[in-house]
Amino acid sequence: MRTGALIVYTSADSVFQIAAHEQIVPIEELYRACEIAYDLVGKGLGVGRVIARPFVGAPGRFKRTANRRDYALPPSGETLLDRVKAASLPVVAIGKIDDLFAGRGITEAFHTANDDEGMDRVEAQMAAVDRGFIFTNLVDFDTHYGHRNDVEGYARNLERFDARLAAVLPRLRDEDLLVVTADHGNDPTTASTDHAREYVPLMIIGSRVRSGADVGTRATFADLGQTLAELFAVGRLAHGASFLEEITG
Repeated sequence: MRTGALIVYTSADSVFQIAAHEQIVPIEELYRACEIAYDLVGKGLGVGRVIARPFVGAPGRFKRTANRRDYALPPSGETLLDRVKAASLPVVAIGKIDDLFAGRGITEAFHTANDDEGMDRVEAQMAAVDRGFIFTNLVDFDTHYGHRNDVEGYARNLERFDARLAAVLPRLRDEDLLVVTADHGNDPTTASTDHAREYVPLMIIGSRVRSGADVGTRATFADLGQTLAELFAVGRLAHGASFLEEITG
């Protein structure tokens, strides 16, 4: 804050992150720096993402803002989103999904400021989309609580999400399938502020799901993608094993 210099850092992920205080470095200047970095380390070196990390506050009370932006390399191969879009079905991206997939395979995108807004969008799109894929990322668990080791905040956010989910479930139609999962662990009780590496949850809800169905511990995240590919009848993907029959048979 004294020098006005950008803060550049990385982690175990394939990411290059640039942070700056919003009152010191204007948002558009931070975004411009990230665009330059994307050309250098993304396109140039194959780093997966450049992330703009704006924050506000005073020393000891810094807080990230909703103005984060991800500059991601396009997927290296065909994705489930590509297949569903090619089948002329809606692919609605809510949260940072649009950024993560570099806008590819998406028919409509909604960026959100927090998890409540994300769930608002989910409910609105459930009413608007007759058949298609609604893909939502709720980032507050990670950004505000997991990485901050805020156990009480994490617990309160779980309670808020639980209440929102309870309102969504009765709106599922007979043919709908709702999946709750994650891309990594983010246990706020660990000694580190990094991603925790424990297994992630996989909860699947819908009238067609067999009572007591248990898919066990899967070998790869790709199994879920393959399952959804079978559900949407868009052909087999390159990776993963579908468990659709296990939960509906």
